Amino acid sequence: MSLIEPAMAEEYRRRGWWSDETIGTAVARNARRSPESPAWTSGTRSLTWAQFDAEVGSLTGALADAGVRRGDRVAVCMLDGIEIHLAFVAIERLGATIVGVGAKAGVREIAHLLGRSRCEVLLTLSDHDGRPAGEMLRELVARDVEPRHLVVELGPAGVVVRQDGVVRDRDSRGAAGVPEVVPDPDALYLINSTSGTTGLPKAVMHTQNRWHYFHTRAVANGDLRDGEVMLSVVPAPFGFGLWTSHVTPAKLGAHTVVMPRFSAAAAARAIEEHRVTVLCCVSTQFIMMLADHSLDRHDLTSLRVVFTGGEAVPEVKAREFEQRTGARILQFYGSNETGLLSGTTTADPIDMRLRTAGRIVPEMNVRLYDGLTDVTESGRGQPACQGPALSLGYLDDDDANAALYTEDGWMLMGDICEIDGDGYLSVVGRISEFVVRGGKNISLAVVEGDALTHPSIRHAAAVAMPDPVLGERVCLFVELHPGHELELNDLVSHLTAHGVSRELFPERLEVVTELPRSSGAKVAKGELRERIAATVGRELTSR
Repeated sequence: MSLIEPAMAEEYRRRGWWSDETIGTAVARNARRSPESPAWTSGTRSLTWAQFDAEVGSLTGALADAGVRRGDRVAVCMLDGIEIHLAFVAIERLGATIVGVGAKAGVREIAHLLGRSRCEVLLTLSDHDGRPAGEMLRELVARDVEPRHLVVELGPAGVVVRQDGVVRDRDSRGAAGVPEVVPDPDALYLINSTSGTTGLPKAVMHTQNRWHYFHTRAVANGDLRDGEVMLSVVPAPFGFGLWTSHVTPAKLGAHTVVMPRFSAAAAARAIEEHRVTVLCCVSTQFIMMLADHSLDRHDLTSLRVVFTGGEAVPEVKAREFEQRTGARILQFYGSNETGLLSGTTTADPIDMRLRTAGRIVPEMNVRLYDGLTDVTESGRGQPACQGPALSLGYLDDDDANAALYTEDGWMLMGDICEIDGDGYLSVVGRISEFVVRGGKNISLAVVEGDALTHPSIRHAAAVAMPDPVLGERVCLFVELHPGHELELNDLVSHLTAHGVSRELFPERLEVVTELPRSSGAKVAKGELRERIAATVGRELTSR
């Protein structure tokens, strides 16, 4: 069922921003037109478009045999690899909705997302986070979440689906039991998570057409063309990874290399081996490639474009990467909720590409606010937008949606931005209290709340500490109860036992006698940030 106002959808199609072609139909089209061309590669495994389409058919039949039906919500929790892309297309072809769960998510987060989205089916690989996936399922059951668990494996004989150790029928793809579904790119396509401030993630609702629009901007900004080879090292369930490793590859018919786990050396090898032309990564990852000297050991001259974003792009490092590879670094500014508000292009001068987040996209109708006041004319404020890249907001979360939208329905970002006379946007500050670690937003309030469940901690304050590679990490300052001691490893063990996602673990623990306070009795976090920044600076200097 379409969730979009018909007149708006018609207008967006007329302007070429939206399309009737879905990812599943694009895959079928690629299989007809370029059957022997490579589609997705992961490690030593690679499928052509014809093979990929056939394996999607097998998986579609197996999922139908396991009871997946139109309208169901199917959670997918997998490392990036060919399997996750097969699963996404198979779920679409059944008329079901994908619930994308990050492979690093803790059991608490997974249980929340499955419960909030009312999922009855969970797809995983045989292992999850270094242990049998069945162990994770038992922990979910202990939290009163009991999905049907299906294990997806891509072996030499093709894709196999197991339920309770029994192989589902992978040959049923031509049987009458597989329904004929007419794809609707305006229907609810995917639900994924974004960082929340309440201890649990928020569930964002997506249509396919918002990502089709993003795809059209990527093609235009990056001058993408036939024959591109893409390397995406951002996880597929999240916005950046979704369009770079799934949507654009299918729509463009590109060969795409994905990596279950990123390492600088492996990424450089993949670029050389596959003659990658488009690299998609957060800036932390290309900085890691510079620091690892991977660029010196491999031929990366095939690179033409690097799409990056999700965090500040350090100009000095970006210039160095461009000088050493010849590629042009491009970025978009936006969020999982809003899509893009601005972006740089291959035609932009280098100073504007590397010092700003690019020109405002006209059809996203960006405004600037100061509280409830429209201050667009001032050139500085909190951005809000309306346009073809928007998500559908948060699933069943009135409070979060109230904070996401202005009173007249414009979707807000959590930053303070400046827009110059030529329309170039720069981020100058944040409204929300988050740390951006390697492109991942981490709520400091959540870190503090989790830490306070430890019986030794009386008060806790989490702040950002500078990091030369990741940009920022989380440092936790704590006051302990009298007579108690605490080490970081002890706290991490406690958080692990409570199902907290690893991404929410503090990476440094500072035990203090008393947290500094402001005149209003609040914790003086500015003083703590200055303290840890000075400490880290001394440590780096002394190395």
